[in-house]
Amino acid sequence: MTDSPILGLHHVTATVDDAQADLNFAAGTLGLRLVKKTVNFDNHHVYHFYYGDERGTPGTIWTTFPYKGHGVRAGAKGVGQITVTSFSVPQGSLAFWERRLRDQKIPVREGVARFGEESIVFPDPSGLTIELVSTDRDVRQPWTSGSVPAGSAVRGVHSVTLNVRAAGPTVEFMTNVLGFSIVNEMEGRLRLGVNGDRPGQTMEVVHGTDAGRATNGLGTVHHVAMAVENGDEQIRMQRRLLRLGYQVTEVRDRQYFTSIYFFEPGGVLFEIATVPPGFMIDETLPCLGRDLKLPPWEEPNRQDIESGLASVALP
Repeated sequence: MTDSPILGLHHVTATVDDAQADLNFAAGTLGLRLVKKTVNFDNHHVYHFYYGDERGTPGTIWTTFPYKGHGVRAGAKGVGQITVTSFSVPQGSLAFWERRLRDQKIPVREGVARFGEESIVFPDPSGLTIELVSTDRDVRQPWTSGSVPAGSAVRGVHSVTLNVRAAGPTVEFMTNVLGFSIVNEMEGRLRLGVNGDRPGQTMEVVHGTDAGRATNGLGTVHHVAMAVENGDEQIRMQRRLLRLGYQVTEVRDRQYFTSIYFFEPGGVLFEIATVPPGFMIDETLPCLGRDLKLPPWEEPNRQDIESGLASVALP
């Protein structure tokens, strides 16, 4: 598909455990900006945190659902799932990050050497696998009002790693339907890019491992979203998927973008999300992430919602 409207990655969403621990890690340890504190639109007694750069630019966004106390079990990483979320950091900054993480008693190991990029890998408080990839190819401006100096700060999502049983069906779908292309390859791993191959425009497909089937739960990635310019392009992709026989959801209003969801052949949940309207639809730029924001249809329930949410504070 040569006329794909997909611009790159939009966001990655994970199911996590404790809300305060998640804030401490993402906004504190990683130094991301909390750009929106809202609720899971499918379960309004669960927070939905959005982290990213200053504006929450698509491609920098990491989002979490903290499900502690709601009876959700720990998930299992494996086939049919995104097993690693990678963030982009400047070349030469890994030593800073390794010291910072070890000072916080977070175990760090060297990442898989691939495609000329070095990385380190470590768990978040819920057991998600996080990777920092060192690169000189990321021109995005980081959020620098946190505790991480600009020369080392996270630039955004670098990529995600999909674990699938067989690469063929996933790669065929991503290239022929979504418009990705293979940009690099090594034994057991392919890197696919869309609209280019810079950080924030790639996914990696790992295949042929002995991993068991994944199960969703605490400490697992729920889905990855790709960005399109507007609702018209989203509808065009929805119609294309339906025409080819794939099951895809109706357009869902997520307040800060609209979304459609579908599974790729390897079992990983994909989303296509619009760039507009963005996170300043209900807050000004300096105030992003400060207050609990609810969609208009939930405002009548605010008192009940707030009483059911844990008290949290930015680190």
